[in-house]
Amino acid sequence: MKKSVLIICLLFLLIGCKSKNVSRDTEDLKIKRVSTAEVNSNQQKKAYDLAKRVLETCNTSKFKPFNETEVTKSVMDNTTEERLTKTCQRFRQYYGSFVDLKLDGVYKTKQETIYRYHALYTKKVANKELRVFINEENLISAIKSMDWDDKFDSKINE
Repeated sequence: MKKSVLIICLLFLLIGCKSKNVSRDTEDLKIKRVSTAEVNSNQQKKAYDLAKRVLETCNTSKFKPFNETEVTKSVMDNTTEERLTKTCQRFRQYYGSFVDLKLDGVYKTKQETIYRYHALYTKKVANKELRVFINEENLISAIKSMDWDDKFDSKINE
């Protein structure tokens, strides 16, 4: 009797823990490449300036904190001098000093504009990219550094 009650309880528990279907609008996930002529030049300058400010911290060891008119609160909270210093130490060791950013493309989703930069360093082995995400309020919503992906454009949903 106790075993059958336990089995029934386990069945109810398993049924109750069943995963739910989440409907997602695929339009929100689509990324399309846009020409730089279609992009607001002030926004493009802002993305470049803020991205360069972050990476130049590696050369100068001085970071000018972001403010509420430049980035979202989450970016402001996550971009601390301590975190940048830790990342910069690793980057300088492997890639050398930061030189400049080269815009490789501008992409749009339903909510954001993405600026994709090739980060140039003094060591030739460096092959890094920096993506700057700008939301609808013209605030930087994310800054993401990663290894360069030559096949990025082929993965885009047109």
